[in-house]
Amino acid sequence: MSALPPSPTPPRLTVFGRGSYAEALRIGEILRKETVGGALLVAAAVAALIWANSPASASYFALRDFTIGYAPWHLDLSLGAWAADGLLAIFFFLVGLELKREFVAGDLRRPSKSVVPVAAAVGGVAVPALIYAAVNFADAGTLRGWAIPTATDIAFAVAVLAIIGSHLPSALRIFLLTLAVVDDLLAITIIAVFYTSEFHPAPLLLALLPLGLYTVLVQKFRRFFGTHALAPWLILLPLGAATWALVHASGIHATVAGVLLGFAVPVRRSRASGGPEAGPGLAEIFEHRFRPISAGIAVPVFAFFSAGVAVGGWQGLGAALTDPVAVGIVLALVLGKPAGILGTTWLITKTTRARLDGSFAWIDVCGLSILAGIGFTVSLLVAELSFGQGTVHDDHAKVGILAASLLAALLATAVLRTRNARYRRTEEEERIDSDHDGIPDVYQQGSAAG
Repeated sequence: MSALPPSPTPPRLTVFGRGSYAEALRIGEILRKETVGGALLVAAAVAALIWANSPASASYFALRDFTIGYAPWHLDLSLGAWAADGLLAIFFFLVGLELKREFVAGDLRRPSKSVVPVAAAVGGVAVPALIYAAVNFADAGTLRGWAIPTATDIAFAVAVLAIIGSHLPSALRIFLLTLAVVDDLLAITIIAVFYTSEFHPAPLLLALLPLGLYTVLVQKFRRFFGTHALAPWLILLPLGAATWALVHASGIHATVAGVLLGFAVPVRRSRASGGPEAGPGLAEIFEHRFRPISAGIAVPVFAFFSAGVAVGGWQGLGAALTDPVAVGIVLALVLGKPAGILGTTWLITKTTRARLDGSFAWIDVCGLSILAGIGFTVSLLVAELSFGQGTVHDDHAKVGILAASLLAALLATAVLRTRNARYRRTEEEERIDSDHDGIPDVYQQGSAAG
């Protein structure tokens, strides 16, 4: 009897392997827009800090706390609250679009591609939360802020990359964006579950009506809304606003409505729209139209109203940075984030058949993990939800967020700048290894292997 041939060895998962060329182009376009948004975000935060600590600081806080809105609908909110609850809903709408796009049509629809960034994002949320909780374990009042250091601010992070001139390869950029998107999903889940102080089911049930009609319209008339630029503003925006207002009235943070509205938008085109899956889907069209509004207006305005903290000179700064709230945030973002992301990625390579792509070294993963410690927009939001805007702990939390983000940016710069020569070579290899249609061979090979 002849011996049976040995079974083929399954291919090993490559961590940070190059994704599809189309995905690389799409991610590159997103990151270019986020770079501009990150610069505006930083500028708005700096302006708020200067104004809040100037002789005219009273006018800044008077503007932030100025109340406007319709009281019978519980929408008489301060400008700061409108920025946090209203404008950030636009930001989370984009998060919903991006998440659905990644898991329906992006590289992450394949488990082999999604397992590492998803696991790394979970590690990057869990470890900072545990570190903050360990520092503030003895005080139930400050322990409520355990979720503050769990978020990564992708706009701030890519702005740092642009400032330092890093030639970060596309594989690492895709990983960073994916990590931040999954991070945002975890953050909005935490906000919905743990930061809902009062829950009123009736408005939430009523919100299903405009949300359901919105979903039916974007699914059934996706081509119409994709080709008529005014149609979403005239038809979908009122339904989205009604959904937002009812979710807000239910006690759940209104930004959750933005994610739900983003999830409702179809990613793929209908087969009747000029061929099967031809051209961009409605989610991609909406992302292209509304990302400039989010990155250029919504997030910077929120940062302007949230980052303004009256430090009170060096003595006040020292008091803020020695508060366990700020200490926990700094340690969690600067040490916990990279430990969670790097440690989870390393653990996957040691416990599975995964291996690091030969183009990169663990120092690259370390630099990227440190960069993910820049937690700004969502961290500021969670700080306000944890302690209330303008309270002592909220101010100290914001000082901790600012200090930790700055420190993470400096440390990431120190690590990534030393690797720029290697990144340039990788970038050049991708550029010159092209075939007749301009698609780099490395992507062709990756597509064939995938």
